[in-house]
Amino acid sequence: MRRRNLLLAAPALGLTACGFALRQAPTFAFSTIFVRVAEASSLGNELKRNLTGSGLVVISDAKLLDTAQVVLDVVSDQREKSAASLTSAGQVREFQLRVRMKFRLRTPQGKELIPDVELLQQRDISYSETQALGKEAEVELLYRSMQTDIVQQIMRRLAAVKEI
Repeated sequence: MRRRNLLLAAPALGLTACGFALRQAPTFAFSTIFVRVAEASSLGNELKRNLTGSGLVVISDAKLLDTAQVVLDVVSDQREKSAASLTSAGQVREFQLRVRMKFRLRTPQGKELIPDVELLQQRDISYSETQALGKEAEVELLYRSMQTDIVQQIMRRLAAVKEI
């Protein structure tokens, strides 16, 4: 009985000894952030939700810009779709999907905390005209997945800022 309990506890002890810990919510060196992004941007809206969910006060009103400790400028936010391969008849066989975002972080006074950074996610998707509706739904799902990945990368980069 003792031996079995010891065998069951060994993996847990091994994980704690190697420094394993569950992912924690990010901690930021600032508590208020002004996010400058287009209102129609789904990526920008998801980013604002994540920032608010992690305890930051997100300011969207440009009149209150000076009350924010930092300013996140989303320079560009693009979705791209291009043909990756064609059949011998000239029909698209595969598409390449891309989500590209460029941003920077600064103080309201202009001190640059994170210089211009471009994040890119891309996925390949097969295409068939007989399954066009299903493939469009799959494309939207892939775009959302890439968007979520980019938002998580931004959150990690913002959490890495230690000094304002």
